[in-house]
Amino acid sequence: MDAALDAHLLHTVADGVATVVISHPTKRNAMTAAMWRALPELLTGLADDPAVRVLVLTGAGPTFCAGADISSLTGDAGATGAEDPRALAVAAEEALAAFPKPTLAAIRGFCVGGGSQLAAACDLRFAEEGASFGVTPAKLGIVYPASSTRRLASLVGPAWAKYLLFSAELIGAETALRAGFLNELLPAGQLDKHVAEFTRILATRSQLTQAAAKEFADGGTDRDAYWEDQAAGSADAAEGVAAFLERRAPRFTWTP
Repeated sequence: MDAALDAHLLHTVADGVATVVISHPTKRNAMTAAMWRALPELLTGLADDPAVRVLVLTGAGPTFCAGADISSLTGDAGATGAEDPRALAVAAEEALAAFPKPTLAAIRGFCVGGGSQLAAACDLRFAEEGASFGVTPAKLGIVYPASSTRRLASLVGPAWAKYLLFSAELIGAETALRAGFLNELLPAGQLDKHVAEFTRILATRSQLTQAAAKEFADGGTDRDAYWEDQAAGSADAAEGVAAFLERRAPRFTWTP
């Protein structure tokens, strides 16, 4: 089979959770140029779907994503602008980072290069024991994008970002947890169950709280008044207090 023919981005929506699966089994789920191009459009559709409250990004089978499929990008070597391979990856990364609802990368196996780029763009990262992480442009003589470098440094700190970028070496899941790249590390076989439980919790929480918190935590400083207005006009706070006093689950109504 032509390797490009088994390269897809799959997605499902169930119980408020959209799951996007990177599927390219013959190349350890490496992202082709077509997959980089497809991701922003897919995310736009899911962001606009009122049934989606949380997004999970994961890989098919035992690997999250082994990076970019270099063979699929060689034909774009002379491309410029939006069709430059690095620009395609950055556009996908930025679309994921800008997704208006909570995002979580569920990682097993290799999370390398473009895979780490996508995982870093998610709000949260849960991994299974045995996962490996690396940022590998130094092996190829590529300048890692400025926006991706800043995001990585913001996540793990300048020292760890330099370690990863200077060496291009892989680190284990325990080290990634210690560095701050991961939020949680799960025993083998427990990742899917834990992600399902946690995202079920996220899907019940106030989208107003989550949206404002995401923007503030990501460094947004120009819409403080907007969020104050949204809070003042929302019934979520009153509903949360009433639900607490009545010992029932809240029914929040604010939507992005």
